[in-house]
Amino acid sequence: MIVDIIFKTNQLRKECNDAKLMRKKHGPERANRLKRRLDELRAANNLEEMRRLPQARLHELRGDRDGQLSLDLDHPYRLIIEPANNPVPKKPDGGLDWAQVTAVLIVEVADTHG
Repeated sequence: MIVDIIFKTNQLRKECNDAKLMRKKHGPERANRLKRRLDELRAANNLEEMRRLPQARLHELRGDRDGQLSLDLDHPYRLIIEPANNPVPKKPDGGLDWAQVTAVLIVEVADTHG
């Protein structure tokens, strides 16, 4: 099974699926990294596989972004995603069961540190 990708908005879907629009909005370097992350997500069977890619630096966010995950693009920009399985797979201790997450919602491309 390949990770299913859903976009929060139609505009974001268009932006992430049109290379010219992606470059116009984000510039060539970030657009290339964004395309790479989306391709990696599409090729993965689950988020555990993405978590094993050191260059992606996939990690959970905290505070007002609790429940969201971050993938590196170009510093300081990140691809922000959320598990989209319903219900979100959890381990017995309540933590995210990364190996069972097979659908993600693309929330935004953002500077989470700014």
